[in-house]
Amino acid sequence: MAVYTDINEIELAAYLELYDIGTLLSYKGIAEGVENSNYLLRTTQGTFILTLYEKRVDRNDLPFFVQLMQHLASNGIECPQPVVQKNGEAIGELAGRPSAIVTFLEGMWLRKPAAEHCFALGVAMAQMHLAGQDFAMLRENNLTMKDWRPLWEKCMVDADAVEPGLRAQTESDLVYLEQHWPSDLPRGIIHADLFPDNVFFIGQNLSGIIDFYFACSDMLVYDLAICLNAWCFERDFSYNLTKGTALLRGYNSVRPLSAKEQDALPVLCRGAAMRFMLTRLYDWINTPADSFVTKKDPKEYLRRMRFHRDVVSASEYGQ
Repeated sequence: MAVYTDINEIELAAYLELYDIGTLLSYKGIAEGVENSNYLLRTTQGTFILTLYEKRVDRNDLPFFVQLMQHLASNGIECPQPVVQKNGEAIGELAGRPSAIVTFLEGMWLRKPAAEHCFALGVAMAQMHLAGQDFAMLRENNLTMKDWRPLWEKCMVDADAVEPGLRAQTESDLVYLEQHWPSDLPRGIIHADLFPDNVFFIGQNLSGIIDFYFACSDMLVYDLAICLNAWCFERDFSYNLTKGTALLRGYNSVRPLSAKEQDALPVLCRGAAMRFMLTRLYDWINTPADSFVTKKDPKEYLRRMRFHRDVVSASEYGQ
């Protein structure tokens, strides 16, 4: 469920008068996503996406997200474009929430991506990284290694109730990551949340990337580590080497990884699994049962963490 703030047709029609995109024909909530309220809008001038930013999104970050999408699109990256109001502003307010309208991106996300889709993702991610190199704004990653321990301390007491032994395993992994996390790798703008539901395809062709609301400045190869976790594990938690090889081959065809980046890949993949396990664990333990927030099982990423512990070389991911 991703419609946390309800709106009616009267207030929406009034809101649309601030824009030059025609009059409202229809709208409906979009169920996918977990952070914000999203609506599909149809007006007399086309189809758009309306987003109401909920409490987890810092209002001060919105200009970064908006200008990043504009910058990437101007450099050939297929992504939604913010629609500006008649007064030139891209951020408005609706139902007491910061809000924005973006263009509609054709395509659909794939429940079962194959190796060829992973290759296309690798190409698109590398192109996005290069396009972001001259983006002037910065936003530090607020969910990187230094942020994990404070998050862990808020849920470690109840961790073993989620899975026996989880507290000791996570503490051990966290200590390892704190001791081995790299600091001298190429940095730039990363998406930081390129899960399959944020990448659209039309047939076999990648048609665009959406949802830049975790985008930030960080190590470029960390984005790749996130995708290896999100795209290359099967439902039985086994790693699909064919998919990993395709993803890395696609990325390297545009922006070849340095030797240092390759060497760091195992610890970065382990860290990416930690990041998503911890945020899921926090929600699993601390979110009330009647909350609108969609809770995801942290054990999925615990299984990935266990795989990464035994990896000693990037070749085991397909590099």
